[in-house]
Amino acid sequence: MKSYLILGAGLCLAMMFGSCKSSESAYKKAYEKAKQQELAQPQVSEPVEVAPVVSTPVVTTPVTTPATTTTPTNLSVREEKVTLVNGDGLKAYSVVCGSFVEQPRAEALKDWLAQEGYSAIIVKNVDRNMFRVVVQSFDDKIQAAQARDAFKAKYPNRTDFQGAWLLYNIH
Repeated sequence: MKSYLILGAGLCLAMMFGSCKSSESAYKKAYEKAKQQELAQPQVSEPVEVAPVVSTPVVTTPVTTPATTTTPTNLSVREEKVTLVNGDGLKAYSVVCGSFVEQPRAEALKDWLAQEGYSAIIVKNVDRNMFRVVVQSFDDKIQAAQARDAFKAKYPNRTDFQGAWLLYNIH
């Protein structure tokens, strides 16, 4: 009796594995046939209706403010307590163009900026354990914001520099 049970279980396993293989190959054959039919049919796309573009003239009004009082686009400032790590000349408002957890990455960006003609410095926010690469530093908030906007405009293709921000150093 035991041998019949073992023989029956063996036959069931053989049928199960055999049927999986045949269904797999049947699926594969059906997929390949459908793919061939798709490739054999000509690719016809329906015509797309394009609406004409109507342009309206742009009217500009001259701004009557003096050139010395140009206002930057964004004056928001992040306040952090930072300490100078590398470089000199840290003032109240700084333009930050990079933030890193590892100091060597901050050093690499500082070196690249030096090749571009900047006297960048590295500061550290001890509370957040972040190294900030400061491209320029100022005593005046508006000057810092103008420098940030000019820096972003100089490198329009550098998405990392487009995120440059203003830092106010809490003493």
